[in-house]
Amino acid sequence: MVSATGSPAPPAGSTALEAELFRLAGAVPDPELPVLTLAELGVLRTVRVSAPGTVRVELTPTYTGCPAVEAMSSDIERVLRDRGMARVSVVKVLSPAWSTDDISAEGRRKLAASGIAPPRPHGPAEPVPLSLSIRCPHCGSTDTELLSRFSSTACKALRRCATCREPFDHFKEL
Repeated sequence: MVSATGSPAPPAGSTALEAELFRLAGAVPDPELPVLTLAELGVLRTVRVSAPGTVRVELTPTYTGCPAVEAMSSDIERVLRDRGMARVSVVKVLSPAWSTDDISAEGRRKLAASGIAPPRPHGPAEPVPLSLSIRCPHCGSTDTELLSRFSSTACKALRRCATCREPFDHFKEL
């Protein structure tokens, strides 16, 4: 869910407490891409209070075997316990699967600003790219080459710009 400002928002029908808890959990930085929050990355799905002091958080990993899920879960639990939730359950939800289209506009902006080429959108409202070129986040050139299909994390590829010769990560489209 995205707000009118383009930032991640709690699901419709959330109570005020659930919305607050969603914002707190969503502000947790991603352990592999600390420039992004979990809400900007789009992995935080729902936060539901089932009883006083009891909350269930649904989290969708970027891919099934994502090693960062445990760190994300621990960080969410800590933040929500600090807010007074005695029982915090973080549950992995695999359906619907996460997609790079779940990354918010602000998240894409932050990726580019930190030198990581954001994934190209491929949702129904976006035009289909006419080329497969990846834009360099340093100089903006589309004359880039693939150096390795995997970079520091499995969700990124390592590329180099032929114009400015700088290497950069590209967050792969899923």
